[in-house]
Amino acid sequence: MIVTKTITLSTKGRCDIHDITDNLRSLVDSSGISTGTVTVFVPGSTGGLTTIEYEPGLLSDLPELMEKLVPSDIEYKHDQTWHDGNGFSHLRAAMIGPDITIPFVSGKLTLGTWQQVVFLCFDNRERNRELVVQIVGE
Repeated sequence: MIVTKTITLSTKGRCDIHDITDNLRSLVDSSGISTGTVTVFVPGSTGGLTTIEYEPGLLSDLPELMEKLVPSDIEYKHDQTWHDGNGFSHLRAAMIGPDITIPFVSGKLTLGTWQQVVFLCFDNRERNRELVVQIVGE
């Protein structure tokens, strides 16, 4: 069986981090599928999905790391092409990736105790995002 749903988010940009773990648990629970995988995908090229321990230290550390790795205050070739100033957003999203897949067994996500699934909005402005969630199993 395959069930496809969405998660809608309003984001602030600039490495705005959203914990979507409870959303995924709810969607898996309501899917009627007990064992399988859930895949989340972000349409667009300025957002990413990963796992972290969703706690204040990492909510500060992760944006700081992104700023060190891909600074937002320099011009990128993308900015010269589109003049939208978000070249750094695209590069950060490419590093993190647009999707994540999590197995679940007996209706429970197989995440570690301190592991949450997060969406990161790297764009340089507020956005409304719609994540695609596909649940596959039996």
